[in-house]
Amino acid sequence: MPDPALWGLFVVASVVLLLTPGPAVLYIVARSVEQGRKAGLVSVLGIHLGTIVHITAAAVGLSALLVSSALAFAVVKYLGAAYLIWIGIRTFMAKDPDPEAPRIPAAPLRRVFRDGFVVNLLNPKTAIFFLAFLPQFVRPERGALHWQILILGLTFMGLGIMSDGMFALAAGTAGDFLRRNRRFLRIQRWFAGTSFIGLGITAALATRK
Repeated sequence: MPDPALWGLFVVASVVLLLTPGPAVLYIVARSVEQGRKAGLVSVLGIHLGTIVHITAAAVGLSALLVSSALAFAVVKYLGAAYLIWIGIRTFMAKDPDPEAPRIPAAPLRRVFRDGFVVNLLNPKTAIFFLAFLPQFVRPERGALHWQILILGLTFMGLGIMSDGMFALAAGTAGDFLRRNRRFLRIQRWFAGTSFIGLGITAALATRK
């Protein structure tokens, strides 16, 4: 088990980091505004299923591959960027909403969940973050390091689900209001598509530093 004092410090540091919007939060906000609170919360679950993979990788040391191998980092980075850009293009190519309809056709929630999972899974910055951040709060005298890293990672994930959930609810509520505006129905698709493509370009430009 991690040292209780260090665990408390880790919780405080994690909350500060999680309240600073990053690519995952921007993705969740775009989904929430586009489809509402439910889709936003489903995207949160997809994002953090990908987080579980990164936590497990950090616990067993596999994330070190992304830090030490420029090729591995580049492959994962460009796959993730291409997937985000593809989501954006797919959004642009969707049919224009019927101005008489109260809501635009929503993507199936299973696809929203899948997209969130893949976006986070193919984000090498997440793997590097866990490899660099978690070990600072472990102590060899407290037992097996991989168990300490796993506990810290799951703590971070739990806090992330709560903070990202709040972003989803807030953005989804704003989206519900905006979707009652017919003009917004026409520009909503362009907002979401631009957001996803922008995230993809940002991911493509990411470095290991």
